[in-house]
Amino acid sequence: MKRVMLLLLLSISGWAWYERQALADFTGILSGYSAKEYCSCRFVMNFDAPYCQAYVRQYLPLSRLLEETSTRTVVAEGLGVERRARWQGLREGCGLLP
Repeated sequence: MKRVMLLLLLSISGWAWYERQALADFTGILSGYSAKEYCSCRFVMNFDAPYCQAYVRQYLPLSRLLEETSTRTVVAEGLGVERRARWQGLREGCGLLP
């Protein structure tokens, strides 16, 4: 049983090392996706806030999702990474800010 657990632990460690870049990028993807999709839902499609909050809900919850209506900016924070999206115009829609 100990050998099986050791083999499983080594396999998971090897996989995590092989996928280290994808695992590191995941935190930014979660908050970036949520900011962009919420911005598009609110300012492009003109849906109400409760609907858009349910639309961007993920398995891993966001620690913060703020809407700044005056500037049409959305701030999303998840897994310690904050990303912002802003409505850029009728033709461009919403885009992530650097």
